[in-house]
Amino acid sequence: MNRILITGALGQIGSELTTKLRGIYGVDNVIATDIRNPEEETDGPFEVLDVSDGNKMYELAKRHKVDTLIHMAALLSATAEAKPVFAWNLNMGGLMNALETARELSCQFFTPSSIGAFGPTTPKDNTPQDTIQRPTTMYGVNKVAGELLADYYFQKFGVDTRGVRFPGLISFVTPPGGGTTDYAVEIYYEAVKNGSYTSYIDKGTYMDMMYMPDALNAIVDLMEADPSRLKHRNAFNVTAMSFSPEEIADEIKKHIPSFEMNYQVDPIRQSIADSWPNSIDATAAKEEWGFKAEYDLAKMTADMIEKLSLKYKTIQK
Repeated sequence: MNRILITGALGQIGSELTTKLRGIYGVDNVIATDIRNPEEETDGPFEVLDVSDGNKMYELAKRHKVDTLIHMAALLSATAEAKPVFAWNLNMGGLMNALETARELSCQFFTPSSIGAFGPTTPKDNTPQDTIQRPTTMYGVNKVAGELLADYYFQKFGVDTRGVRFPGLISFVTPPGGGTTDYAVEIYYEAVKNGSYTSYIDKGTYMDMMYMPDALNAIVDLMEADPSRLKHRNAFNVTAMSFSPEEIADEIKKHIPSFEMNYQVDPIRQSIADSWPNSIDATAAKEEWGFKAEYDLAKMTADMIEKLSLKYKTIQK
């Protein structure tokens, strides 16, 4: 990667990925794009881009002479379920435009998939890399189709496509944005601000999670990996931990003993969570490009509470 264009650069992953990549490859070599302008001035080039406009995406990538396209723009699971037609048009139309741009300009290409690509008939525990995928959500359908499209563009056109299946991602930088796993982000924010949280996901519901620093490292490591080692190329299972709402609450109480956890289950998001795996097997990612997560639940919780406490203390000043 030398010159990189990122779509969805103001999103949960995109905002932090832009900063990380600029630190590695140079500020001027990472072109951030999103459908809206940033609220605050940012370092480095930024362009407004609606990913449904394929001509503009191509023009921007060509003008900036990029050799890598990282496509992050997408509607997340709970939001996509509320607006399924809009989600299909945005998620799949945007992906096709990005893949076509990568094909025409011979760009290396990355787009993330998700544990949402699995469904209720997928093995729930230690879910294999290669297994049945019959999701029951529009988001999941989009992700499965996206995995297949990325494989197709590699096999048919030789586009250097790569991707991972992200679990729920947790960050102290960007607020949650409409994902089913976002309760695991919200709980930290509310614990620090208010000392309590009402979970829309029920007790005993396990989902895979990952701390954002590990997710960002996974993208860079995969994109820099020797292509000859990549048997799967796209949709690698990656994970760091799997926990239930009560387990994350117990870990928070080690730092904030007065923290209170309540439950008001959202049937839609609960049904989505129930259709996903409890834990997944990341062996292929470890063997093919050396994936390794540094953070477990305890280490992540300590860091989240420390960083959010400093963040809100600064805001209050």
